[in-house]
Order: sequence, then C-alpha cells, then structure tokens
Amino acid sequence: MDTASTNDTLAPVGGHVSRAPRALATEAVHAGRDDLARQGLHAPPIDLSTTYPSYDSRAEAARVDAFAADGADPAGPPVYGRLGNPTVARFEAALARLEGTGAAVAFASGMAALTAVLLARAAAGLRHVVAVRPLYGCSDHLLDAGLLGTQVTWTDPAGITDALRPDTGLVLVESPANPTLAELDLRAVAHACGTVPLLADNTFATPVLQRPAELGARLVLHSATKYLGGHGDVLGGVVACDEEFAGQLRKIRFATGGVLHPLAGYLLLRGLATLPVRVRAASATAAELAHRLTGDPRVARVHYPRLGGAMIAFEVYDDPHEVISRVRLITPAVSLGSVDTLIQHPASISHRVVDEEDRRGAGVSDRLLRLSVGLEDTDDLWADLDRALGVL
Repeated sequence: MDTASTNDTLAPVGGHVSRAPRALATEAVHAGRDDLARQGLHAPPIDLSTTYPSYDSRAEAARVDAFAADGADPAGPPVYGRLGNPTVARFEAALARLEGTGAAVAFASGMAALTAVLLARAAAGLRHVVAVRPLYGCSDHLLDAGLLGTQVTWTDPAGITDALRPDTGLVLVESPANPTLAELDLRAVAHACGTVPLLADNTFATPVLQRPAELGARLVLHSATKYLGGHGDVLGGVVACDEEFAGQLRKIRFATGGVLHPLAGYLLLRGLATLPVRVRAASATAAELAHRLTGDPRVARVHYPRLGGAMIAFEVYDDPHEVISRVRLITPAVSLGSVDTLIQHPASISHRVVDEEDRRGAGVSDRLLRLSVGLEDTDDLWADLDRALGVL
C-alpha cells in the first residue's frame, strides 16, 4: 500500500486544495499540513485553548445550531474545546486522507471511539450488532457485557447475512485480528452486510498495508495509541468514515466528552509522518522472526498474516509465563505498535475479560504469545527470543 495513490483532492485546515494524486508515503508527511506554508509555519502549532473569545454571540449561536443539526465542523473561529480543536482537526484530516475516506473523528482512546459508534447506532434505534471473533478483548467485552444496551450476535464470516436483523445497526470485524492475526476477506464481508454499515478495525494493518474503505467498509476504526502514534506515549482513537456518519460521531463526542487532547492530536499527526517507514521496517523484521519461529522445535505453531505486518502470534510448548519471564531486550507489556518490541500473554491480559470458553473458541489458547515487533536489530531480537524459549 505504500506506493498507492490517494484521492486527488484534499480539504486541509484553512481551505480546499485540488491537486494531482500523491502516494501514501507522501500523504503521510504532508496531509493535515498543506496550509502551514501560507501561514509562515513549518511545524503544526499546538492549540491548547479550551475556549475561544467571541464578541458576536448571534453568530456563535448560529454555529452551535448548525452543529446540533448535522454535526458538521462549525464554520468560522473555534467555539469550545469539546466542539473541536484545530490541532486535532489536522490529525483527523490527515488520517482521513490515508484511509481514503471523506472524514475522520478522533477520540480519547480506541474504546471511546468504538463506544461512540455504538451509541450513534443506538440513537437511531439500531442496538443489534453482528460481530466476528476474535476481536480486541475490550471490544469483545463491551459488546458481550451489554454495557451500552447493545445486543450482539457472534458468528463466523459465512453466517453474517443470516445473522442480520431489522434492528442491526453494525457489523464489526477485525482483520488481521487481535491476537490470532486471523484474516478476513473484507470485500466479501462488506457484500454480506448489505446495507448495514461494516466497521473494520484496522489497528494491526494500518492504512500502509490495508485500506478497508476501498474494500467496502463504511467505518474504519483505529486504536491510535498503537501504530499511528508509534512511540508508546500517546493515547487516542479515531474512526475514519464518510462525512454523514462523522457528523453523528461529532455530536456523540460533544455530548459525552470523549475528546482527544490537543497535545495527543499533535503527537498523532507527527506519528503519521513516519508511519509508512516504521511499518515497513518492523514488518520486514517480523517476517524474518516468524520464519525462524516456524522452524523452531520449541514452537508449536506460528500465526503470521499473508498481508504482512509487524505482529506475530505463536504458541509454545513451554509454560508461556516462563517464556515471558526470561526476555531481557523485549519488553513484557500490554499494547503494541511501538518502536520497541513488546510481548504479552493474551489469555492473561488483553483478552482476560473475554469468557474463557469464547476465548478458546476464537483460537486464543492458553499457550499463545503475542509479539509486537519494533525497530530493533533482527538478530538482537532473535537472540532474546532464543534465550527466552529455553531448552528442549
């Protein structure tokens, strides 16, 4: 995907610009920044204001009314931090460009983003969700626990059409999936959804490897905490979608307050600039490590997606907790997508909140380890894994 061209128009902060198509790697550097040179700036500014002065309260009232009507970004100067922020808007514009959608709406975390989608569908009277396991453990828990009044039908991809009901508001999938890296044919899944919106969690693939909107997904979810930020120092979530759905999400964000902090928006925009480089480099290392693990007699099974990427899942014969305790270079920690390599035991952490039977049924065995490969030297990482795997 790094050589693919994006659409030939851009709507940056400060105006609409038409130009020839540009490659994804170019967009990653320049999207959301196209107006900076006209302002005499090179680095994007960080706007930390929570509120903004206005001496024309009639105009301000009109902008608030317009936002309440359709959730569109208020024209003119900003109004209040919960309505929107210029720094966050730059990140949203850039991510929409990379995913090939008309808009994107950022939130305080990936779970806040998913919550907003579910609330938006529930507000339309569509509380039923069709979902395919495995999903990220907390996404699974949010659906299965009914915390938002959501009803869920779990199915495999072949059963999606039969699982749809008149009150189905969403089909939710993740490909490659967390943590097993199972892959779905998103185009076929989108066809099975009919008129029901498909939400594809693209956190693992990123737009560098996959653009679900081009395959029929109406909504593309990211835990921006992971690869988009890329350095383990920012929490955020984002939904890339069309402008109509973005308006619904902005209204939910305004009402619930799940806003992304401006500093986080700045860090995420900065992270996008190196996203293609980081993903390509980490993916090359991951592919080599997956190859070595596949030939290792201490490893029972290796999961690595055909799509590629920087995530590996593998099942060990030894006690997985002992394997984790023996790493020294690799960091034993939850999360993923950082410049440093992380390892964790999904059954104990990321998917602990999923019912044990459902967890195992989705392929998350008790001996499965998940490795998020970073930017370290391949041989150094292998030396650490080799030591951690122990002896036969």
